[in-house]
Amino acid sequence: MAGVRLVGLTKRFREVIAVNNVNLEVKDREFLVLVGPSGCGKTTCLRMIAGLEEVTEGEIYIGDRLVNDVSPKDRDIAMVFQNYALYPHMSVYDNLAFGLRLRMLPPWWVRLLQRQQAREIAANIDRRVRETAHMLRLEELLHRKPKQLSGGQRQRVALGRAIVREPKVFLMDEPLSNLDAKLRVQTRAELIKLHRRLGITTIYVTHDQVEAMTMGDRIAVMRDGVIQQVDTPLGLYEHPRNRFVAEFIGSPQMNVLENVRVISQDGVPYLDAQAFRLKVPPRHREALAPYVNREVLFGIRPEDIYDRQLALIPATADNTVRAEVDVREPMGSTVILELLVGPYKLTASVDAASQAREAETMEVCFDLEKAHIFDPETEEAIV
Repeated sequence: MAGVRLVGLTKRFREVIAVNNVNLEVKDREFLVLVGPSGCGKTTCLRMIAGLEEVTEGEIYIGDRLVNDVSPKDRDIAMVFQNYALYPHMSVYDNLAFGLRLRMLPPWWVRLLQRQQAREIAANIDRRVRETAHMLRLEELLHRKPKQLSGGQRQRVALGRAIVREPKVFLMDEPLSNLDAKLRVQTRAELIKLHRRLGITTIYVTHDQVEAMTMGDRIAVMRDGVIQQVDTPLGLYEHPRNRFVAEFIGSPQMNVLENVRVISQDGVPYLDAQAFRLKVPPRHREALAPYVNREVLFGIRPEDIYDRQLALIPATADNTVRAEVDVREPMGSTVILELLVGPYKLTASVDAASQAREAETMEVCFDLEKAHIFDPETEEAIV
C-alpha cells in the first residue's frame, strides 16, 4: 500500500489552466474524494496521477517514488472509468483475468519451455479472479459477455478488474454516474465495505456532493482547477472556508443572503436585512466587530430554519421572522418550504408535522449558533 502526494501540480491546455498548483497528500489506506462542478479539473487531476495526461508543472509521488516520467503500467495503480471500458467480446472471467495475464504470464514460447511455472502462474490468476468474483457476487456471471449484464453488474465487473490487480492505489472516475438512483445507493455501500475490507488507498472523483459526503474519509473540494478546502465531511459541512464550499456542500443548498448589514445596538451587534433583524450570538461577536456598519453575506442552512411551532431551539424576537410560503414540497420525514421574506427567497427544511401551507404566512426561527457569515468581497468565512 502507498499514499499519494501532489506537489504544485499544474496542467495547461494551451491558454486554459485545467489544474492550477494543486498540493494534496492522500494518506496510506485513505479514501479521498475529489468533488466539484463539471469542468473544475478533478478528472484531469486523476488522469495525471494515472499517467494518462502529461504534467505541465509539479510532481506526483506514489509512496516515496516520483512517478512523473513513469509509464501508466508501471505505476502500480488501477483505474475504474465512468464508462466501464469492458472488452465486449470477452466473458466476465476473461475481462477480470486479462490484465493479470498481460502482467504475469510470459510469452507462449517461454511457457512451452517452463510449463510448470506457467501452470502455477495460471492457477494463481484463476484463484485471484474467483476470489474477486466471490467478493463482488459475480460467480454466476463469469461465463457471460458484457452485453448480457445489467448496468450494476457491468459496474461490478469494472471494479473487479481493478481489485484483482491488488494495486497500491485505486483511482475511480465517477464510476456510479451511469447507474439509476437505487442502484447507485446500493453500489455506494458496496464500495465503502470493499474499501474497509481491502484497505487500499483510493482517490474517487465525483460531482455529486452526496456521494462525497457519504463515502470519503476526507473530501477535497475543487473549483476552476484550484482546491478550495480539504477536510472531513463533517468539517466541510460545519466549517466551510468560503461561500463556494458552503453552497456546494449540503442538500438542499445553503441560503446565502446578500446586502445584510452589521449594526450595533446598545453595544450588541445585529444583522440587519431590512426585512428582518437578527441578534448575533455572543460567540460570533468578536469576529464581527470589524464589520460593524459594513455589509456581509449571511448564510443559513435549510435544516437550521424551524417552523416556530415545532422549533427545537428557544424562539425569541431576536431570531424569529415572518415569512410567506411560496412552495411546499413534502419529502416524507421533512417538508421543504420555499419562503419569501422581503426581497429574499429562503429554503427551509422543517418537520413533516408543520402545518405551513402555500400562500400563507408563518413564523420561522433561525438557529443563529449555526449561521455562517462571509466577507462580501473575498467570500471567505468570517464565522
